[in-house]
Amino acid sequence: MVGRSAPARHPNRTLASRVRAVPGVRAVSTYRREWLVKDLVAGVVLTTLLVPQGMAYAELAGLPAITGLYTTVLCLLGYAVCGPSRILVLGPDSALGPMIAATILPLVAAGGDPERAVALASVLALMVAALMILASVAKLGFIADLISRPTMIGYMNGLALTILIGQLPKLLGFSVDADSLIGECAGFVRGLAGGAAVPAAAAVGVGGIVVVLVLQRFLPKVPAVLVMVVLAIGAAVVLDLGGRGVALVGELPEGFPPFTVPDVRPSDLPLLVGGALGIALVSLTDTISNASAFAARTGQEVRGNQEMAGVGVANLAAGLFQGFPVSTSGSRTAVAERAGARTQLTGVVGAVLIVLMLVLVPGLFRDLPQPALAAVVITASLSLADVAGSVRLWRQSRTEFLLCCAAFVGVALLGVLPGIAVAVALSVLNVFRRAWWPYRTVLGRVPDLEGYHDVRSHPQARQLPGLVIYRFDAPLFFANARTFRDEIRRLAGTDPRPAWIVIAAEPMTDVDTTAADVLEDLDEALNAEGVHLVFAELKDPVRRKIERYELTRTIDPRHFFPTVGAAVAEFRRRTGAEWTDGGP
Repeated sequence: MVGRSAPARHPNRTLASRVRAVPGVRAVSTYRREWLVKDLVAGVVLTTLLVPQGMAYAELAGLPAITGLYTTVLCLLGYAVCGPSRILVLGPDSALGPMIAATILPLVAAGGDPERAVALASVLALMVAALMILASVAKLGFIADLISRPTMIGYMNGLALTILIGQLPKLLGFSVDADSLIGECAGFVRGLAGGAAVPAAAAVGVGGIVVVLVLQRFLPKVPAVLVMVVLAIGAAVVLDLGGRGVALVGELPEGFPPFTVPDVRPSDLPLLVGGALGIALVSLTDTISNASAFAARTGQEVRGNQEMAGVGVANLAAGLFQGFPVSTSGSRTAVAERAGARTQLTGVVGAVLIVLMLVLVPGLFRDLPQPALAAVVITASLSLADVAGSVRLWRQSRTEFLLCCAAFVGVALLGVLPGIAVAVALSVLNVFRRAWWPYRTVLGRVPDLEGYHDVRSHPQARQLPGLVIYRFDAPLFFANARTFRDEIRRLAGTDPRPAWIVIAAEPMTDVDTTAADVLEDLDEALNAEGVHLVFAELKDPVRRKIERYELTRTIDPRHFFPTVGAAVAEFRRRTGAEWTDGGP
């Protein structure tokens, strides 16, 4: 009898299921009518923040202000289609701006060709898109963990200072030609001393910072940035600030840029790749942290790999329409949430309103003073700094505080892109430091407490004559094997000499081949001195490795015990030893 074969899956059904799996399509199919008004209102509120921040962050990246609006529109639409979060908002970011500038400005001609800068930034966005999408396919979300919290605090503090110093000349109405923090500080001081500051520009810039900070502090529901921008435009018109030496944004290009595949020189690619890697890492860290925070508040699950794909598509869309790299924004997402946003329709509304502005009223921000944009950037940089977090590190862990300071100095002195490399290197080195020099101690028996405990915490812990219980809190591998060996030899040389050294091996999650060789030589040397190495509580995978390394040729198989208590009981049975007061 011939069995029936399984029915072939219809190709149209497969395509339909894939289409339905696209986050944007799924959001449309499950959309509720009662959400519409809230999403529309939130979209209008969000737009009031998107426009000035988009323009300001574009100039922070060394690009024309209009590119910030192009970028905002495309990334919002791209994420609305492919992003899994209901309300996460993407856009130009204050943390990425200096990284973009550090990557593209060295490649721009001495005259500062804006078109070339835009092309380089667009290629950078496409590279970031490729990295994020590849990371999503390869499920590499864990890469965000390469930057520890202390080093990220130091990096962000350094970034905040870099942005602040870099924007101060613009805030006061002049410019400085420097490519380092020290150079910018020196140029700023020389400019002030030489009378380069424009009083009217300084009044607008400093006044803008005061307005934003006061409103954010005392009236958090009021759109502080919008209020400041409207006041600045009004002052420019009424007081003729343009005639008083204050630089204005000017007329924005009308309409929307065409689909463009940016063209750059092959010699530009190495620096662009390096910049894209750093930007992708920071963007990935921001995305995972922001997605986790807002998902917890809205009852969603974090889908890290889909988030990376969504951010990748957003960068792809921006890069193809004269945009630059983007990331998620915690502040703009919070604004959308407070305004009642329910879905990504909020971002779509924001994108549509920006397009209508560009098409119908491109001159809306013609009289916006440049110092006002500097004020937007400076207030954003203040939110990047985490002084309280640094103080907390000082109180809780001096070592991690030093890591924070090192990352800060790396950004401040070496630059933004080398700074992210320093932050990653410090995080990785800190992991190795903990494994290289792990905590290790001798254990003893404490009256009225079950088990065996650290003699440093319990100096009154009792010992068995001839027995030492030693704990090494790390995997045993090539970097720390000699530390382990030296500690055991020191214990073996104490007076009176122990007969057994019991390794409380539960923290040892691995033993590599280098450590196995060290163990073999150590056991042979100890045996010659009448001291035996004994293991207790070895995990099964580690025990199997030891057997595969054939260490049981030298280490007696009977010297492996399931628990420390079992090893102690066997030693007492053989020797009749009794517990005595005091530790070694």
